This record gives sequence, structure tokens and C-alpha cells, in this order.
Amino acid sequence: MITNLFENKKFAASLSVLSNLILIIIKLVTGFISGSVSIISEAIHSASDFLASVITFFAVHKSESPADKDHQFGHGKYEDVAGFIEGCLIILAAAYIIFEAAKKLTGEIEPFENSMLGIAVMFVSVLTNIFVSTYLMYVAKKTDSIAIYSDAQHLRTDIFSSFTVFVGLIIIEYTGLHIIDSLIAVIVAMIIMHTGYRICKTSMNDILDGSLPEEDIKEIQNILKNNMNTDNLSGIAGIKEIKTRKAGKDKDIVIALFVDGNMTIRDAHKLCDKLENEIENKLGNTKVTIHIEPADCDCVCCQNIHI
Repeated sequence: MITNLFENKKFAASLSVLSNLILIIIKLVTGFISGSVSIISEAIHSASDFLASVITFFAVHKSESPADKDHQFGHGKYEDVAGFIEGCLIILAAAYIIFEAAKKLTGEIEPFENSMLGIAVMFVSVLTNIFVSTYLMYVAKKTDSIAIYSDAQHLRTDIFSSFTVFVGLIIIEYTGLHIIDSLIAVIVAMIIMHTGYRICKTSMNDILDGSLPEEDIKEIQNILKNNMNTDNLSGIAGIKEIKTRKAGKDKDIVIALFVDGNMTIRDAHKLCDKLENEIENKLGNTKVTIHIEPADCDCVCCQNIHI
């Protein structure tokens, strides 16, 4: 029961929302007290994390809804859309941080106070995000959720950015070089922006029905080839076509196969069930549709047999 709870997407999304909200408050208060643009930039980053976590929470809730009359293939795309929105939020947050840092770099760099408080807060932020992002990544892999994965990646950028600010504040404390504060903010923003781009790219690929990764397609091909047997009526004579796409955690796979024209409907059905089970066991969360055609068919559409 407890294991199921900790592997639940909704629980993971709720934890992410709560942890981000707490970090936002702590960082904002510390940033305004100290006047550190790098800490304030981290607060903005956490604010984008919080908004992304809220979006993830609702997307995960919606994606779990069963198929209905208006969405006959389910609601998995909600997770893909949530992932894309999160990526955009990350990029916007990075752009704002660069804007604020640039204003400080082009103006007078003023010393800030309570740097030790900032150091302590950033240290707590690093530890918190290590724990939460590791947990989210675990749940994302267990459930194959792009929304939870995007949230985990979002928080992982916080680990690197918070640690960068943490080290920078220590350097400032012992050297008095306050320009480092703004420079670190820019570095943090570049890290954030790169992560946002990767998340947007992955999510958009799924939204536009891009194919599954090459390694998944090779696994499907290997399963089909292992079931080839042209000597009798029990196996595949050839592979005509494989189409794939992803919607949330679900992998939609459409396969067209050539079999012996004398194969009975019962044997063809058994073969399809066997292939569907093997693909599901290998890839997980699959929806497989298999179209069977006779290998000796002479129509135009059946001329290209791929072994």
C-alpha cells in the first residue's frame, strides 16, 4: 500500500508543488533582505518550478481519465502539453533572470548584506531539490510520465543553479567581489534555458506524433523477426510497415505484417496476441494494432515485403 502511494503520479506532483512553494518563500525573503540578484533569480526559477508543478498536477490528474466519446484514444496528450508549457516557462524564467542580471552589470554593483543567510538558504535548496527531483525521476520511470519527467528535469536544473549560487556566495563572502553575483545569475539562466529547450523539443515531438525512439523501434523489429517462420503457417512471412507514436505514457504502435495466405483466422489471432504481449512486456504501456495481409497477395499495396 505504501509502495503504491510513493509510486503514485498524483502524490509525486503534490510533493513537488509543496516543496517549490516553500522554497519560493524562503528564497524571496532572503533575496530581498540581502539584495542578491542571484538569490532572487533562484526565487524566480523556483516560482516557474511551482507554476510548472501545478500544471503537472492537473495534467496528471486529467491524463488518468479514461477514454470518452470526445477523446476515444484517452487523455494522454495532456501530459505532453503540460511538458511543453513547462519547457516554455523555464525559457521565460531564464530570459527574465538574464534581463535582471544585465541591469545590475550595466549599473552600479552594490554590496549586499547577510551573505551567510543566503549561503544557508541555498544549501537547504540544493538538498531539498536533490531529494524531490530524484523521487520524481523514480516515479517518472515507473509510470513513463512525460509530465513528471519534465518536472523532475525542471528541479534538477535547480540543483545545479542553486549550487552555483551557493558557491558564488561563498566566494563573495571571502573576496568581496559582488559582480560575481550577477555573473552567476547569467550562468544559472543559461543552464535553465538549455533544459527548457530540451523539454520543449521532447514534448513537441510527442504532441506532433513523432515516432518512438530508435531503440524502441529496434526492439519491436527484433520481436517481429524472432517470430518469423516461413516454413509453416505459424509465423510471419514479412514486415510491411511499422508506425509508432507516443501520447503521455502510452505508446501507440501500428504494424502491418505479411503471413502465409493459408493461415487460419484463429492462428492469425493467436500470432497477433503473442506479438502484442511480447511488445507490451518489453516496452510497457503499449497499444498495439496489427494488420495481417497474405504474403501471396498480388495487389499494388502488398508488393514491398521487408524481412
